[in-house]
Order: sequence, then C-alpha cells, then structure tokens
Amino acid sequence: MSVSPSLDPLVTRLRAVGCVFAEDEARLLVAGARTPAELDAMVAMRVAGLPLEHVLGWAEFCGLRIAVDPGVFVPRRRTEFLVRQAVSLASPGVVVLDLCCGSGALGLAVASALGEVELHATDIDPVAVRCAVRNIAAVGGRAYVGDVYQSLPTTLLGRVDLLLANAPYVPSGKVALMPPEAREHEPRVALDGGSDGLEVLRRVAAEAPRWLASGGHLLVETGERQAPRIVDIFAVAGLVPRVARCDEPEATVVIGTRPWEATTSRPGPPAVP
Repeated sequence: MSVSPSLDPLVTRLRAVGCVFAEDEARLLVAGARTPAELDAMVAMRVAGLPLEHVLGWAEFCGLRIAVDPGVFVPRRRTEFLVRQAVSLASPGVVVLDLCCGSGALGLAVASALGEVELHATDIDPVAVRCAVRNIAAVGGRAYVGDVYQSLPTTLLGRVDLLLANAPYVPSGKVALMPPEAREHEPRVALDGGSDGLEVLRRVAAEAPRWLASGGHLLVETGERQAPRIVDIFAVAGLVPRVARCDEPEATVVIGTRPWEATTSRPGPPAVP
C-alpha cells in the first residue's frame, strides 16, 4: 500500500472484537491493501467477523500461500502435522489423493515437499473445488466435484500411495459450539461429521482399500478421543492402523496402511523414523 497508516487505531479496533493476534493481523491487512479505501473495507470485513484468511484471500500453510475463497474451509495449522506424516511415508513419483480437499492445501503441501507427484483432489463442494483447481494447477494436480470417491477416475483404483482425508469430524451437536468464524463462514459440510463425528470417515475407510496401492497409506485427522474408534474402523476395513500425535500444535492423525501383497512387484514402503 502506498500509504502507511499507524497500526495503533487498527490494532485497537481488532482487539475490541476479540482478535487475539491484533498486531499481526493489522500488519497483514495493511500489507494486503492497495489503497486506503481498500484497507478500510478489509478492516470492516474483519471486524464484522469474516475470517482473516477470507479477507486476505489466502492462508499460510506449510510455508505456502494457499488461496482461500470466501466460503471455503480454511486450512488449520494443526493439519500441517498430517502433511509431515504423509511426507515421511513417501518419495517423489507417488500418487496422491486429497479427499475432502477444500482449498487443496494438503495435496499441494505434500506435492511441494516431495517434488514430482501425481496429484488428484476431490470435494463435494464445487466452490471449494474451484479454489483447489487454482491452488494445485502449479503442480499439475487435477480436481473433481463429488461425494468422497464418487467422481474419481477408475484409473486410480489400486494406485493411490497417499490418501489424505481431512474429512469433517465434529459431531453434529457440537458444531454450534465452534468459533463463529468457522460455523458462520465455512460450509457446514466441511465441519459436520454426523452424530458421532465419524460418519464421513467410516465411508472413507470402507472404500479406501479399493483405491490404495499395496502398502499405500490413508491418513486422517481426528480428535484425540475419537482416535481409538477410528483405529477399530480402519481395522475392520482391512487396514493396519496406528496413531500419531503431536503436542504443539495439538493434533492427532490416524494412519491406516493397506497390507503388502505377496505378488506385488512394487518396492516395500520406506522406513519411518
């Protein structure tokens, strides 16, 4: 912005509406505005409760700037742990599927970390898919509109090495308890996991073995208390489950691996530290 206003009045306005990191937000808003009038409009949107990422048009995730359109789920910092787990299990050249992809942040982050991959992404929300298309185009990714596996090309059956599924896992009765930024400005379909929070994840796990390559991995983010039930769900689906946890930020990821088949000619999975 050509004009550099004092941050103090902006910080005061942002603090008054409960912005915890008001100073950081003020700097980002000033940097993102091209004119004083645009800055005023952006601050007004933020004060009205629009998520900062929707005001700016992007979110920082795994060191990348991810485009996030209004109404699209904002990638959370805790989900970077899922990306790190996925990257540790793979090498360049793998086939990656970002299920319930939202903005496509997970697939893009994994592809950027590994280098050349074959990336596919899908989401039931066409607004999210349009956003994902823009984000993953730089790494040659393709995105589809559909419910879970519904719209994926059948050529992916049995070929997916990394299946990333940041599916909704908030129980329906607890969505109303989420922060207003989420429940009022992100699509409910990206938050509501059904009566116990696991309805979508059950569907994801049940079909995962058909899409996974031998030795391929399904990774899902979940709440710590839900993890034992997801372990059971993965086991019933024929996957070998394990739980990975991170204290900072607090994150829980359940990983399910399709067992290697004796007849496969693919090399074994890489060692995990």
